[in-house]
Amino acid sequence: MQQCREFTVDGARIAASLHVPDATPAPGVVMCHGFTGHRIEAHFLFVKAARELCAAGLNVLRFDFRGSGESEGRFRDMTIESEIADALAALEAMRAEPTVDAERVALLGLSLGGLVAACAAARDGGVQALVLWSAVADLAELMRERFDMPTDPGRVGLRGYYERGAFEIGSGFVADALTISPVRELRDYAGPVLVVHGTDDQAVPLEHADRYFNALNHADATKYIVQGGDHTFSTPDFEREVIGVTRDWLVEHLMQEGAP
Repeated sequence: MQQCREFTVDGARIAASLHVPDATPAPGVVMCHGFTGHRIEAHFLFVKAARELCAAGLNVLRFDFRGSGESEGRFRDMTIESEIADALAALEAMRAEPTVDAERVALLGLSLGGLVAACAAARDGGVQALVLWSAVADLAELMRERFDMPTDPGRVGLRGYYERGAFEIGSGFVADALTISPVRELRDYAGPVLVVHGTDDQAVPLEHADRYFNALNHADATKYIVQGGDHTFSTPDFEREVIGVTRDWLVEHLMQEGAP
């Protein structure tokens, strides 16, 4: 069953969708979309994944960060810190749902949403499992070397933002890119982690998956490489592979006997 939800962060309405399994209470998964994305994601990836996870017995919450999708706010005002705050609020909204076992909630993030999910998991203190899909490990480096985007907040001009295509990117986003290190923050997270990345990712190099995996100082970490996979796993076979691996891993870590 799929239901509409909304919650607020600093007075702004956040649009969300909740997938509820047949048997409740059940564990939950909060999904964090990527940069310029939304809770549906490219080729309906988040919708397909949420329905598959729900069919496996998990509650799933997809939401739009402030300034993205159907949520309130302007994209130019979005920062990494604001998205982390949104993710933390989404975790609390999920835990408050009567169908959710509040002690067993996981985070899943794609691309920039993976960076956000890593930081949120480390800061929240109660996330039971973390899944990183094509996650950004060093945003400032990526902006400079892969996308030729300015990383000097002073270069955004008098307007306080610069344009990249149709998107207005604010100075606060650039400043956060220079100071926030998800790899460093993730060292404080003790829960299980699944890192998934494609070998042909042209947006976020495979090396970023290695940085996350190498930073984890506990045994329960898994790195899964999708041979030939692109940034959003954009073929039916890639989708099935990634969603299937993620489903099985989350069921094992959230639902089976002995799970945290």
